[in-house]
Amino acid sequence: MADADAKKEIIKNAIRGVPDFPKPGILFWDVTTIMLNHQAFQYTIDLFTEHYKDKKVDVVAGFEARGLIFGAPLALALGAAFVPLRKPGKLPGEKISEEYKTEYSTDKIEMHVGAIQPGQRVVLVDDLIATGGTLAAGINLVKKAGGEVVEAACVIELPFLNGRVKIPDTPLFVLVEKEGL
Repeated sequence: MADADAKKEIIKNAIRGVPDFPKPGILFWDVTTIMLNHQAFQYTIDLFTEHYKDKKVDVVAGFEARGLIFGAPLALALGAAFVPLRKPGKLPGEKISEEYKTEYSTDKIEMHVGAIQPGQRVVLVDDLIATGGTLAAGINLVKKAGGEVVEAACVIELPFLNGRVKIPDTPLFVLVEKEGL
């Protein structure tokens, strides 16, 4: 069995860089290639699970789209509920929402009213933290619902974009750091 550093190296090597996406001059780190490598995908979930197994997590909330892919298996492994944080128009019924700015645009996330109960301990999961806008919006959404954000988790961090500045009071757990725009 590989140690944590070896697992992280396998994960890092499974991530594809796509130049000039979604616009010229951007190097997009594509985590969907992790899922093409069973071992890298398993190690990603294993490392998140090991980190959170003793933190008394009630809910894992995953951001559309790739945070859903990593968040749902983490919730199962932890025996926690899973709450999808979706883009507008994707959830039926009554919702609460939060607007935010990304490195590319202004957007909004939504979740069902009542999906997170007051006092529940929540871990937010996304594929990547860049400027921190998405995670900050998720933190605000959880707080609107009365939940407590235990921590945020991302597969990748782009430290040169200083995303942690937007979430100063929330611990962040990251598996891999990447560079380049």
